[in-house]
Amino acid sequence: MPAYRFVHAADIHLDSPLRSLALRDPRLAEFVGNASRQVFVRIVDLCLDEQVHALLLAGDLYDGEQTSMKTARFLAEQLRRLHAAGIEVFIIRGNHDALSKITKELVLPESVHLFGGRADAVEISRKRGDLPIVVHGLSFAKPQAPEGLLARYRPPVEGAINIGLMHTSLDGSPSHDIYAPCSTADLAHSGFRYWALGHIHKRSTAEGSCTIVMPGIPQGRDVGESGPKSVTLVSVLEDGSIVLDERIVSMAQFEHVTVDASGAASWSDLAARIETALGDAASRSASDHLIARLAVSGATSLAWNIRSDADLLRTEAESRAEVIGNVWIEKLKTDCRRPAVVDAVESADPVEVLRRIMSDEIVGSEAFRAEADDIVNDLLAQLPPECRRSLAPDDTELALLIERMAEEGSEEVLARVAAASADGAR
Repeated sequence: MPAYRFVHAADIHLDSPLRSLALRDPRLAEFVGNASRQVFVRIVDLCLDEQVHALLLAGDLYDGEQTSMKTARFLAEQLRRLHAAGIEVFIIRGNHDALSKITKELVLPESVHLFGGRADAVEISRKRGDLPIVVHGLSFAKPQAPEGLLARYRPPVEGAINIGLMHTSLDGSPSHDIYAPCSTADLAHSGFRYWALGHIHKRSTAEGSCTIVMPGIPQGRDVGESGPKSVTLVSVLEDGSIVLDERIVSMAQFEHVTVDASGAASWSDLAARIETALGDAASRSASDHLIARLAVSGATSLAWNIRSDADLLRTEAESRAEVIGNVWIEKLKTDCRRPAVVDAVESADPVEVLRRIMSDEIVGSEAFRAEADDIVNDLLAQLPPECRRSLAPDDTELALLIERMAEEGSEEVLARVAAASADGAR
């Protein structure tokens, strides 16, 4: 039997909306608005079901300076459930909830330990002869923490299993700002047995004499946080060894779903392919709901119809998603091209003739390239430096960017011309 068990979670961001959703469907809007709360209830349920000793929350319980009493009541209710079961809760504040009025004003059960801006250590009440357990923590006093915090923690208690909570950007992550930076090596040599981290939304673990876990966000908020999300169930064995068990808790997971439209000759064929792709993704999903970013690509005679009627295609996709159940469309992106004509020069199709002229005589001309280069450079100059470097880090990438934009623009023009021609023919 484990000597001590706890659930380690972080970055719950209560009441944070799932980002980048159009939310055209009111049912989705309602679901999205409650997602973070539903996930927190799941975390509490997990603690109760597994009969753990404690829940560790490593920062960003809230998404910002919260004033909602509705949120306060919800949190108090969940903490009381844990208190009634004899489960302790250890909380530190991170960069998002450092200024939270709720965590400062809410009357917490005595089983809840909210660490302040000074490092503290709590020795767990144990039976005589049991392995000593000490939990250390330090909260952000302000939203900014540019300096490392490790040196401010109390030293490990000799002869005990020392568990530390820290909100940190650790060794750094491209998608996260720097907060309380700390190296994995420093944590590994700190004398602690387990570090319960928070801040970076992607799960990572490092095991050895010191186990270091970043559990990741338990509910993704946009397609950049795709895939199932989890918390960590930790067992400390009598010999001091650590056993980790990742538990999926996310209500919904974002996924990129690709649809190959190559050779699709009818709208119904394309819709069927979309339904198949969504169904396959839903069957693989480890969460209750799938929020899909659809990418339709390939050479098809429907290419220009897809471009001109993208809104209709999205409606079709949403209809197929509803048939599958618990599947939502976050965004639809298309990158389809008409199949190459074997003899484009002799083609009687006026749109194909225009396509050849645009490709060979306009887009391929030095004058067009020079003008396009000036326009793109002017636009890039108006962007922040980091955005410029991301879009065009060097001359080669700049040339490729201009080429892609020219091709995309040409296809858009041709799609509109083809649609207009079809309307005129009818």
